[in-house]
Order: sequence, then C-alpha cells, then structure tokens
Amino acid sequence: MCARALHYLSPRSGRPFIPINCGAIPSELIENELFGHKRGAYTGADTLQLGLIHEADGGTLFLDDVECLPLQAQVKFLRLLQEKEYKPLGSTKTYHADLRVVAATNVELEKEVKEGRFRHDLFYRLNIIPLTLPPLRDRRSDIPVLAHHFLDKYCRDFNKECKGFSPAAMAALMNHDWSGNVRELENVVERALIFCLGPTIRRSNIIVPNPLNIEPGPPRESFKRAKERVVREFERTYIEHLLRTHSGNVTKAAKAAEKNRRAFWELIRKHRIDTEIPRGSEHR
Repeated sequence: MCARALHYLSPRSGRPFIPINCGAIPSELIENELFGHKRGAYTGADTLQLGLIHEADGGTLFLDDVECLPLQAQVKFLRLLQEKEYKPLGSTKTYHADLRVVAATNVELEKEVKEGRFRHDLFYRLNIIPLTLPPLRDRRSDIPVLAHHFLDKYCRDFNKECKGFSPAAMAALMNHDWSGNVRELENVVERALIFCLGPTIRRSNIIVPNPLNIEPGPPRESFKRAKERVVREFERTYIEHLLRTHSGNVTKAAKAAEKNRRAFWELIRKHRIDTEIPRGSEHR
C-alpha cells in the first residue's frame, strides 16, 4: 500500500505500477520475468518477451521480498539501477528504462549482506531513501482509516451496502494486536462483511482468531492507561470519520453520532480536530 501511494501521488502516476513478489517466482524464472527474453533464447521461447522492467518503463517497479532475488539476477539488476539499461535473455540489444524502484523486505538486509546472500553494492544502491513501516499495533490511529477503506472495497466487490462499524466493532479492531498487520486487518474486514446481515458491522461479525496460538505477552501498561488510550484513539478516529462522511457539517455529524451539537463540539475541541474538510472528501 505504501509503494502504491508513492506511485499514485507522484508525477509517474500516469504510467504503470508493476509489482513483483520475488519470493513467489522460481529462481530460474525470475530473470526471465524481469528482463524478458529474445525469441529462441531457450527451448520453448517461441516469441519475444520484453519483461516486467519494460512494462514498468516510465512508472514504478515494486520488488516485494527483495531478499529472495537470486545473486545472478542481483548483478543484472544492479546494472539497471546504475546505467538504466538491461538486456533480455539471449539478446545482444540493449534496452533503456526510466523507472522508480521500490523494494520491500521483512528481514534485516544488512545481515543478509554480511552472510553473503545479498550483494552489498545492490543493498547500498537500493537503500537511498529507507522507509521503516512500524507494525499496525504501533500505529493504531491507522486502523479505522484502513478498516473503512477495506469495507468500501469489499462492498463494491460483493455488491453489498454497509454504512460502517458499530462502536463496539471498531473498539474490537482497535484492541487487537494484529500480528499479521494490514493483511490480517483486510481479511478480518472481508470476513465481517460476508457475515454481516444488517447495515452496520457489529461486534459479533468481528472474528480475530489466533491461528498461530501465540500466547499474549504481559501488558505493557496499566488497565487504566490502556483504557484511556483506546477510548481517546476511538473518539478521535470516530469523529474524524463522521466529519469526513458529512463533509465537515458538525450538525449532521452530531446527529449521526446521536449526540447533541454542544457535546459533539466539546469532543472536537478536546481532540483538536480540524473541521475544515473539503467538500467531496468523503468519496476520496
């Protein structure tokens, strides 16, 4: 999601965004997928294939699980980054590519470099602007935004209508530790919508199993502090979502929250929420 945001909020947004999972492609095929091949380069290569780098020209190439890139492919990819050129397999012709490369990994690449599994020169060439994404449990204010995004997405996919989450359902999402991060949250929201029978996702629709049987660690804060934090985060995100939904109209947002306007204003002041929301922002 971060890589897509970088692409679609940039001047390259009109060009392709090409993702590739380096760990999902057999090592003997990944060079062919990236760089393409010339006709007759090997048995079965009956036509010219230009590869994903050619498809991403002018746009963004996203390498997920980049640590799985084989060493031979790393050599060729380093040349692409340094010279902006490459050769398809079996070809003597050099192609040029102007693209942004975003690489993601969930391992320590410095350790992979020290142990000889990842080239140090490629590591330093990729590591120009490092972005560290904290786990979802450490950025809980993102949970409501992501949950509503996934709800909108699956409402369209399943042709269902659902207005949002009940306070109890959102509190359940806010309280979960999300060991599977954003992918786990997406799965939970999708499942909740499937089982939802009314206009709102209820607490009973939120199923957050512990498939790995991971024992929860000791609480890192007191019950009182944890409760205060969850309530504070819920109030802020709930109010912000209502204001976006009603284009900044406080009266309508207060009515939807079933609170009087004065009490709703007090919550806005308490959390220092900006009510200047552009018209139509609820559809973005």
